[in-house]
Amino acid sequence: MPTFKPMLSILLTYFLLLLIVFLFQRKMIYFPNTYSLDHQQLLADQAGLKLWPSTDNYLGLISKTPQTVSKGTVIVFHGNAGSATNRTYYLAPLEKLGYRVILAEYPGYGARKGAPSEQTLISNGIQTATQALNDFGGPIFLWGESLGSGVVGGIVQSGQIPVKGIVLVTPFSSLADVAQHHYWFFLAKWLIRDKFDNIKNLQNYSGNTAVLLAEQDEIIPNKYSLKLFESLPHKKKLWAFKDAGHNTLPLYQDLPWWQEVMQFVND
Repeated sequence: MPTFKPMLSILLTYFLLLLIVFLFQRKMIYFPNTYSLDHQQLLADQAGLKLWPSTDNYLGLISKTPQTVSKGTVIVFHGNAGSATNRTYYLAPLEKLGYRVILAEYPGYGARKGAPSEQTLISNGIQTATQALNDFGGPIFLWGESLGSGVVGGIVQSGQIPVKGIVLVTPFSSLADVAQHHYWFFLAKWLIRDKFDNIKNLQNYSGNTAVLLAEQDEIIPNKYSLKLFESLPHKKKLWAFKDAGHNTLPLYQDLPWWQEVMQFVND
């Protein structure tokens, strides 16, 4: 009996922590940079970009001097931190290869209103891809970086957008798997609300998929990227970067992998 009360106190404290984690878990997933619309416009101008399709209701950033003759449109869905403004490194190499590039922005990021969640990001991604298709025609390529791989998976699973090919950079099998790896002591796999199940969502996709893996990834362990890659039933190819971490992939525009990847997904 003397040890019962301390044990009960520990259990109650643990369950209280579980409740707090459950209620505030999205604060542990999404880390947006936010700006006023004027500041966002300034940042875009400095990078030679404009808010697309309009300033007041923008869905992403696009070059002020986009490709006039294009092989297609690549829509980049970024990771969970920062904003689209921090992903300008995708522009030069992809535009050099002849693609129009849209740096998609999520609700709750940049100057966009809203709160990020799986449902919100995927429905907004469908809206973004639909707008791109209406404005520029096809083909449409989806590029998902880290968390963005889950957004791409959700768009593909919806079946609402004809997607020519997809590129997944440091992707995961599901966000639930990654959460459980890092927060097993909080039973994360069972408590997480935004699961982003890429294995399930990409099962019926028929286009080509390029997967880029950082072999020293400390955020998304390789086993979850490979679990996804091995599950893909369609044509796929893996690029593994031996000395790269999650945020240190070699992104210089003249590296040959850019052309190899886009040639593969455009095949």
